[in-house]
Amino acid sequence: MSLLEPDRYFSRVSAVSLDDDLLALGLTHVLLDMDNTILSRATHSVPLDVMKWIGDAKRAGIRLCLLSNNWHRTPYATGEALALPVVAKAMKPLPSGFAAATRKIGGTRADTVVVGDQPSTDVLGAHLAGMRAYLVAPLVEEGEPGHTRFVRALERALIGSPEGRDPANACRKGDPL
Repeated sequence: MSLLEPDRYFSRVSAVSLDDDLLALGLTHVLLDMDNTILSRATHSVPLDVMKWIGDAKRAGIRLCLLSNNWHRTPYATGEALALPVVAKAMKPLPSGFAAATRKIGGTRADTVVVGDQPSTDVLGAHLAGMRAYLVAPLVEEGEPGHTRFVRALERALIGSPEGRDPANACRKGDPL
């Protein structure tokens, strides 16, 4: 498997089943990317289904941490609003941010999964850190900065998005590779 290929694809964070896709696999810790994974670039808010999923995950005993490359105040404000710990300025895909976030929530590489929307930062970083990676479709692609659009085009050229494995077309429980 390529370092850029996720372990599973999902249409969005709320499509990840807490029971089937996390707990049944021994995954009790989740590192969540922020921008366009849980926080929409279009509305600058967390969609209601994602907020519900985060609340349900906490009640199920799953420990969550926001892991973001964002250098602004947004990760801290989002973490505060969701009552989640934050590792910002993570310099993904370098493993150091993933390790810091995992330590922050008491996880191990074996029981932690990274959930994000970019293969070149979230998936690659998870795999370099020895963790599983779940790729979700970005909440929106309109309004993304130019560098993000460029990177997404490069990612698609490198790993493609074959029908049935594209996160936008993934089933509710995710498509295994």
